[in-house]
Amino acid sequence: MNIIEEQRIKDILIYEQELSNLGYLNIAGVDEAGRGPLCGPVVAAAVILPVNLYIEGINDSKKLSEKKREKIYEEIVNNKDITFAVGISDIDVIEKVNILNATKLAMIQAVNGLNIKPDFVLIDGNQSIDIDIESQTLVSGDSKSASIAAASIVAKVTRDRMLYEYDKEYPEYGFAKHKGYGTKIHIEAIKKHGLCSIHRPSFCKHFV
Repeated sequence: MNIIEEQRIKDILIYEQELSNLGYLNIAGVDEAGRGPLCGPVVAAAVILPVNLYIEGINDSKKLSEKKREKIYEEIVNNKDITFAVGISDIDVIEKVNILNATKLAMIQAVNGLNIKPDFVLIDGNQSIDIDIESQTLVSGDSKSASIAAASIVAKVTRDRMLYEYDKEYPEYGFAKHKGYGTKIHIEAIKKHGLCSIHRPSFCKHFV
């Protein structure tokens, strides 16, 4: 392991370590995937990592290859010492309360779904959520906190797997390739075929 990676490991564990030193035992990281796409749900995850546990290569899910994300995802969900939960806001919720509030609801659902109640929650971004637990928001938290990075990977892989299933149902849109984001191919497919049941109408109104 090189010096740069050693320093990154120290940096990504610093928030959890400081909270542990203050007496917090179960520190959950929370992040989401799917705020920007034109279709599908927004998925959030909450992950409690044992203090000082480091999973090799863990990082912001956007900075990892799909193969690496999948590998780390399996390490997280199959480790009996790691507690995690997922929250999902579907298209109806997104359309009813808007994407920001739908994201917050998914995050709350994920935190409440944990088998162990955390005594502190680190939340990616700058928006707090309505939970009765001490918390802190962290802008770009998925590259600053190991538990938020873990949550970002769980949320991303969970959502991507959902899009692969949607791709089987609606192959004409290419969901497996772009995961619902507004790529040229996706927008052209919407213009040609219209919206399907998983599209977010408010996100797609300029393309139909």
